[in-house]
Amino acid sequence: MSVKPSTKIRTVALVGHGSVGKTTLVESLLAATGAIANRGTVEKGNTVCDYDPLEKQLGHSLQSALVSLTSDDTRIHLLDTPGYPDFAGQAIGALAAADTALIVISAQTGIELTAERMFTLAGERGVCRMIVINKIDADNLDLGALVDVIRERFGKQCLLLDLPTHHAQEVVELLGHDDGESDFASVAAAHRALIDQLIEEDDDLMARYLEDGADPSPQELHAPFEAALRAGHLIPILFVSAKTGAGVPQLLDALVKLAPNPTEGNPPPFFKTDAGVQETYAAQPDDALPALAHVFKVVMDPFIGKLGIFRVHQGTLRKDAQLFAGSNKRGFKVNHLYQLQGKDYVEVDALVPGDIGAVAKVEEIEFDCVLHDSHELDNVHLKPLAFPQPMHGLAVQTQRKGDEQRLFEILHKLEMEDPCFTVERHPGTNETVIRGLGDMHLRAKMLRMQQQFKLELTTSAPQIAYRETILGEAEGHCRHKKQSGGAGQFGEVMLRVAPLERGAGFEFEDVVKGGAIPGVFMQAVEKGVQQALSEGAVAGFPLHDLRVTVFDGKTHAVDGKEVAFVAAARKATLDAVRAATPVVLEPVVTIEVVAPESAIGDLTGDLASKRGHITGTQPRPMGTVAISGQMPLAELGDYQSRLKSLTGGQGSYTLAFSHYAQVSDDTQAKLVSAFKPGNLADD
Repeated sequence: MSVKPSTKIRTVALVGHGSVGKTTLVESLLAATGAIANRGTVEKGNTVCDYDPLEKQLGHSLQSALVSLTSDDTRIHLLDTPGYPDFAGQAIGALAAADTALIVISAQTGIELTAERMFTLAGERGVCRMIVINKIDADNLDLGALVDVIRERFGKQCLLLDLPTHHAQEVVELLGHDDGESDFASVAAAHRALIDQLIEEDDDLMARYLEDGADPSPQELHAPFEAALRAGHLIPILFVSAKTGAGVPQLLDALVKLAPNPTEGNPPPFFKTDAGVQETYAAQPDDALPALAHVFKVVMDPFIGKLGIFRVHQGTLRKDAQLFAGSNKRGFKVNHLYQLQGKDYVEVDALVPGDIGAVAKVEEIEFDCVLHDSHELDNVHLKPLAFPQPMHGLAVQTQRKGDEQRLFEILHKLEMEDPCFTVERHPGTNETVIRGLGDMHLRAKMLRMQQQFKLELTTSAPQIAYRETILGEAEGHCRHKKQSGGAGQFGEVMLRVAPLERGAGFEFEDVVKGGAIPGVFMQAVEKGVQQALSEGAVAGFPLHDLRVTVFDGKTHAVDGKEVAFVAAARKATLDAVRAATPVVLEPVVTIEVVAPESAIGDLTGDLASKRGHITGTQPRPMGTVAISGQMPLAELGDYQSRLKSLTGGQGSYTLAFSHYAQVSDDTQAKLVSAFKPGNLADD
């Protein structure tokens, strides 16, 4: 691939709910520009983006995929993202690389959960947004009503950029046309609304328009169009049928002529940390400046190894150049520089701002790291994206003895690839727990381990991630003294515990005066405190949201030892916590259930019976309703089967972590009585 200047590059993420036709739309765009000879289909499993065997088996995208095409001498990088909420991490990660987000909505099902969430996230990130209504060739549609719902839900700034005509066989563009036929609405009125919105962005155009009444030319409207996109004052609505190709040429034209290039979009939110001070770093899309790129995706390829996929924001990345990953002082040589076309790696010599590329076999590369070629950029970072916290869990165990090490290696690879997949190891229960965003998410991971890695596992429900905290203040004191013939052990610690706000974590404070505890031993004291917090004091769960203040102690000139201060601090902390009204906390999640309207009574009753609190209901298309609420995670162990029973298999749900709340007295009593501390010899 030849290098294009940044002004001739567009970077676009297609986001939206599952089954709205994003992958098919990418196929249509590729076919329309000659990038592929024939358009594939998801049903046949021959699309460019859904190339993974598991995606073909399941019939939907599991990960974001990248393709490039050229239209009117402009290179367009397209990021096709999964739509189902369980795979939101891949879709959200793509926003870090895109200047424009196409929010794809099905004309049949309307606005669905992922479209709504990605619309909001893209706006918060400063990514320019366009709405694409797909499947306009379907029967029994009311496109006018759908546009009204979009404007009601997303705002009056959502304006038509084109309109379907001739029974959705064609599409008429509105920026340059003020008359013509359409299947609904008035071309003239839609044209006027669009022009009026744009001229408000430019005082000179507004003054001239008020003076002579003539519409500005499309060339004159380009700058105000970009300004309106950047500010969110305009969110264009376009119509397509990925199946028939209607509207695809107009969408391509809009991406080339109206979507922002890297010099026109909102600047990426980089910041630089210097001597503990954080300040904004303005990355410039100038190919002559030092190189700066951000890794938004990591792939563990079975053939070429670890692959870091990045967006170039500044400078030029060249083959054979030396780069640094984050603050690593040791650089690496770029032996191969790739652009991706689905599953194919295309070697290139250079990449400029706006380009998306990849490097392989570089262990230093991690998700969200910054690549650069100057140590002046060591402390530059991109503002992290807000990913949902994985709440669904499965305890996993290998079926064959001897596979334990392989399991950990494979889980580590899966964890590096997915920001919403985590692995927990609980030494106390000897449990390995994998966590994801839903049953579908974890099922896909299990299938991959079985099919790609030939690893057979057994699963069970994991323990709930309870926590402990304190409601009051108390002091603890321990003198650890041990003499066994030779050199002894001595360490004495006095400390105080106090509660912090929920979610504040842990604070350690040293106010010891006069060297009562020498500074050389304070690290050992903190280590002992941390040990106590990790063990829990009353029910065996980690302690959170408290401050530990060490205010006095004693040592011995000969017998003062680190091990003694660790033991003394641990015991003093446990004593103080047990005297400070300790309580157990449980995770509470926000749940959204989408199901047929006929099941609303049964569903709300079921949620209420499981300590759930209903916060709202909202009508959805196709006779469905969304029920929102909050409930303890402990009550959701068998919710998938309950939902299936109550809705006849027609319901789905998503979870998001909300907060930790105190358990009931009865629940705490059961958890405390079930706790069997390990080594309490010195407690």
